[in-house]
Amino acid sequence: MFYKEYIVQDKKFADYEDYYKNFQVVVPENFNFAYDVVDRIASIEPDRIALVWADCEGNNRTFSFKELSVLSSQTAHYFKSLGIVKGDAVMLVLKNHYEFWFCILALHKLGAIAVPATHMLMKKDFIYRNNSASIKMIVAVNSTELMESVDASQEASPTLQKKVVVHGEKFGWEELYSQIEGLPESFERPIDHQDVNKDDLMLLYFTSGTTGNPKMVQHNYGYPLGHINTALYWQQVTDKGLHYTVADTGWAKAVWGKIYGQWLCGSAVFVLEYDKFVASELLEAIEKYGITTFCAPPTIYRFVIKEDLTKYNLTSLQYCSVAGEPLNPEVFNQFLKGTGIRLQEGYGQTELTVTLGTFPWMKAKPGSMGRPAAGYDLDLVDEDGNSVKIGEEGQIVVRLDRTKPTGMFGGYYRDQEATNRVWHDNIYYTGDMAWADEDGYYWFVGRADDVIKSSGYRIGPFEVESALLEHPAVLECAVTGVPDEVRGQVIKATITLSKGYAASDALAKEIQEHVKKVTAPYKYPRIIEFVEALPKTISGKIRRIQIREESK
Repeated sequence: MFYKEYIVQDKKFADYEDYYKNFQVVVPENFNFAYDVVDRIASIEPDRIALVWADCEGNNRTFSFKELSVLSSQTAHYFKSLGIVKGDAVMLVLKNHYEFWFCILALHKLGAIAVPATHMLMKKDFIYRNNSASIKMIVAVNSTELMESVDASQEASPTLQKKVVVHGEKFGWEELYSQIEGLPESFERPIDHQDVNKDDLMLLYFTSGTTGNPKMVQHNYGYPLGHINTALYWQQVTDKGLHYTVADTGWAKAVWGKIYGQWLCGSAVFVLEYDKFVASELLEAIEKYGITTFCAPPTIYRFVIKEDLTKYNLTSLQYCSVAGEPLNPEVFNQFLKGTGIRLQEGYGQTELTVTLGTFPWMKAKPGSMGRPAAGYDLDLVDEDGNSVKIGEEGQIVVRLDRTKPTGMFGGYYRDQEATNRVWHDNIYYTGDMAWADEDGYYWFVGRADDVIKSSGYRIGPFEVESALLEHPAVLECAVTGVPDEVRGQVIKATITLSKGYAASDALAKEIQEHVKKVTAPYKYPRIIEFVEALPKTISGKIRRIQIREESK
């Protein structure tokens, strides 16, 4: 498909070792995804489907590559008229509205910097982001609370010059559709393709900021090609298939699964717009629209397996992948039982592309992140930087003395000190702890600062959480360490309950005894707290740091 001219050789790999050794991406000097992929596909196959959008009220729209090419060109003309030029930073706060796609493509055509953001930001969040990234323009959905937060931030944001809403009217805001109507349907690429260099800044993502202020992860114009690997060999999208990744466009996972790699590999992308996630509505959409490949964080699968899957025709699904947090084996097994599909786990960060995964030639090991992706020279090291032995815990690092993976970030924008803390001596430190088995599969332990030290034992929260989730009363859980004078720390489990269960001391005792039987007795949670919901980031990750702080 369209990716083939960007890889060293197009071949059918014999096994994982063949893939890891020989798969290689080549980034042209002046690569620009909007021109070189979207506009090119539009010229070759104008009617090829690029995007299928739907909401939970029955509305839907389908966009061809030709339509996206036209809409992005018209939007580029409009943004240019507002003074947006190469290198300007523009924040996109568009939830899962389809305008996100032609706005981000328009910014690519201009050589500008797209800064996707969540709609849940408040005044102080906008002030911090506007000033940190020198935001020149914000494009947002029509939300009174959101737009008021932006307006409230403007006085303290000297670089912010323009505000655009996609639909509606508000004083001080321009309206997108009324301005792009009738504009030229093509946006001419600069002469000799000198629009951007592959190393120019294309994307900025603010990390979730679980500790301190969020950092700005910067990606260049070569970044989209790093996701050929993500889409082709991990998500295993198919030509003219329909891929659905559950992710808000303000989260980096959206560009992992909703645009770059999928279109390069010939698959259309599906988007479901909703205000609150409902598992039954997701399953109905998979059936109605014939989703062929699907990717979501473990949280989504936990809710899906609680549904009666026999009510839905899910035969269109060919492959399903999972990332964002480690997958508990119980979720893997229940999904396999209900669908016949083995979930393909993967691991990566906003700073990286798919880094570890269960690839086509590999046997799935439930709970494992898989093996290193091609292009990633990984290692596990101890606190002194020494490689650990098989079976021993260590921090996942990317060694860069021989190669740098296509799609890896270029450091934290305007923060060399933060960059140097995690990237030095040709090594990038992920901050994630794992161990590797004799087959080369990596097994997640936890964030380096999540590991619990109790009575001389080092306990990873993931193993305890997996044991907890095998109990039918446990819907979701988070395991953290609580300070203890005798043991240093004791294990606490914060739990949300499945339907039909009520919190009680008896249930807490039952759950504790269950964990003692499933895993080593010393790993059982001495403290159990039942809650209505767990604190999470916008990307769906559990905020253990908040639970720890509230437990002090």
